[in-house]
Amino acid sequence: MKVAIVPVTPFRQNACVVWDPDTMVGALTDPGGDKDQLLAVAKQQGVTLEKILVTHGHIDHAGAVADIAEQLGLPIEGPQKEETFWIDKLEEQGSRFGFEGARGFTPNRWLEDGDQVTLGSMTLDVRHCPGHTPGHVIFFHAASKVAIVGDVLFRGSVGRTDFPRGNHAQLITSIREKLWPLGDDVTFVPGHGETSTFGNERMSNPYCSDFVEV
Repeated sequence: MKVAIVPVTPFRQNACVVWDPDTMVGALTDPGGDKDQLLAVAKQQGVTLEKILVTHGHIDHAGAVADIAEQLGLPIEGPQKEETFWIDKLEEQGSRFGFEGARGFTPNRWLEDGDQVTLGSMTLDVRHCPGHTPGHVIFFHAASKVAIVGDVLFRGSVGRTDFPRGNHAQLITSIREKLWPLGDDVTFVPGHGETSTFGNERMSNPYCSDFVEV
């Protein structure tokens, strides 16, 4: 799997163009805004966009989903259905944070733990990782050992849990039970900031390493 990370909006959220290098078919993950920039990167890379993948419903991750899906006729896959709580608030979130035109949407496919999504000839595994938000999911491509994890985990940190329906203990459980088993050598793209590996975070992350009691 090839990945082009495109930080978008003033929140510098790591939206991505991900694609199958064999077929050049791909998807946008978490297009929170800056639609033209994202589409330009896809065009530059020669990627034919097939769908939109969404980890969760916060405005910086989902603010442009409805607009892009409507413009390009793309299906939306994810998050898990409990994320309706946040997706229904997208217009309100947009007004609060200055995201013009943000609006809610209904995914063509809600995702559950253990589901798979396809991109060209590739298959990505889905894990439901609640804690930051109730319906948060992550996408994992086993062959390339790359995961798109949204705001579950960051380099040296973890997702905030002080929002409505956030739960810190649940988040740490999600990380340890859903992410760590995927392998220490997995590189992950977080929702913000630099990439890292699960192995590095297991050793050094002050919130969720193997040496931290919760």
